[in-house]
Amino acid sequence: MLVFFFGTEARANPLLLVDMKTTEVLMEQDAGQPWYPASLVKMATAFVTFRAIDNDRVSLDTPVTISARAAAVPPGKSGLRVETSITMQDALNLLIVKSANDVAIAIAETVSGTVENFVAEMNETARVLGMSATNFANPHGLFDKAQVTSARDMAVLTLAIWQYFPQYGDLFATSLVRLGEKNLRSNNNLLTEFAGTTGMKTGFICSAGLNLVATVERGGRQFLAVVLGASSARERGELAAKLVVEHLNGTRRGTGKSVASIRNEPGMLPVDMRPRVCGPQAQAYLAERNAEFPMGLDGQPSFLTAEIEERSYQVVPLGRIRVVPWPRPRPASAPRMPHQVALEIVPTSVPGGVVPLPRPRPHGQVH
Repeated sequence: MLVFFFGTEARANPLLLVDMKTTEVLMEQDAGQPWYPASLVKMATAFVTFRAIDNDRVSLDTPVTISARAAAVPPGKSGLRVETSITMQDALNLLIVKSANDVAIAIAETVSGTVENFVAEMNETARVLGMSATNFANPHGLFDKAQVTSARDMAVLTLAIWQYFPQYGDLFATSLVRLGEKNLRSNNNLLTEFAGTTGMKTGFICSAGLNLVATVERGGRQFLAVVLGASSARERGELAAKLVVEHLNGTRRGTGKSVASIRNEPGMLPVDMRPRVCGPQAQAYLAERNAEFPMGLDGQPSFLTAEIEERSYQVVPLGRIRVVPWPRPRPASAPRMPHQVALEIVPTSVPGGVVPLPRPRPHGQVH
């Protein structure tokens, strides 16, 4: 167990495993602890964009142009030049697979006119979905002390993506984007090394450590794993796989409670992992973590042993476009998500059977 100190209280890094068919929490460790999300934020960026497409404000063919503001954001980036345009579909692949920060800004500007307007939509989405520990400050996940989430809230967001927008599943399962002569690979090594992995997203900033949300289908079951604050990509991947394998083997039993019932911890500050991950303690801390959890190190057993063919996607830039249409206004008749919802379990038809997933239950008039 990874343990750190917050004030005088010792706490463990957040871990969460959820049965996606029932939303039962199978394993939970500090899942309500506030945490910096890093690039897990881009799942919310994608969700807001999916809603905009669903409401005909933009489409998968809408040009997304790299502005000066987008090009100036720190890496990782696509490397596209200012005024270069790509389709929204290409942009979403670069956003999720490459985790491109410049593309996150460009998508936000295309969907909502300004980054600030888009972030407001992100926070409205978090409120509607009941992500009570979450506040978004930007669409890419680079450090901002005001940007915070929890493992519980990331699980809720992931369930919502699969509930409302399963047609974008291939986006999260793609491990390689080709852009010109560049091969841009996902940092989610479970996609190519852990059989049954279907998505989702990784994230890293010094203050967060290494984060991961992963969805896995094995043995007729669907799992959602969240690992926050790992010391290395090896550790976060092996930890997520370990949680899944333990439950498939019957080593652990479920908790009997729903992910929506996990209590977030309001008023607590996120733990800052920077000193341990990027600061003077980093080398000693990594050695400590390797000794405590050696799975996947040279000469040690590993859960990540599969050899899965990469799912790839080709980006084709549209060239340099100086005038880009503004997003179309939402039609008066277009459906809106309700302002207040609660999670409930309802049957949802999907290929291969009936899978209960969270669904919004309106409180009052839906408009």
